[in-house]
Amino acid sequence: PLEMSAKKPVPFLRQVVPVRKKVQRDPRFDDLSGEYKPEIFMKTYSFLDSIKKQEKEMVEKQLKKCRNMEEKEKLQRLLNRMTQQEKAQKKQQKLRERELSLKRQQRELAKQGKRPFFLKKSEKRKLELAEKYAELKRSGKLESFLNKKRKRNAIKDKRHLPSQKNL
Repeated sequence: PLEMSAKKPVPFLRQVVPVRKKVQRDPRFDDLSGEYKPEIFMKTYSFLDSIKKQEKEMVEKQLKKCRNMEEKEKLQRLLNRMTQQEKAQKKQQKLRERELSLKRQQRELAKQGKRPFFLKKSEKRKLELAEKYAELKRSGKLESFLNKKRKRNAIKDKRHLPSQKNL
């Protein structure tokens, strides 16, 4: 061991040999883990979808058999969460596919010698809204959707109007 100075008190736990600390890495932010590509990620972990589907079916069966109200409520919340996650994943996938198709179109135009044209965020939103309306029209739910929207807007407008009390 090294000699310690007599001028300052010796610590109770003295480090004789310095121990190298393990450096903890977070793979989400580390370059060594590679670049995140959602398409590759979805392909690699596509087997999870089938497992999730099986789990959802199992939860539905348990929900039908269950008699305890607390347990039933818990299972219902779990089922709702699973369906919401499924919907969100489908929506994300649709968005990704739309972006890829736009990129492909831009590449085709670039190959033809035309300058690439990139849509603004607002224009993308308008296209998305138009697609949503077309989907609602196909499924026949457009009227109910528009009625709900009208009611919501009417409530908002009523809030801004002066009430009888204020007059």
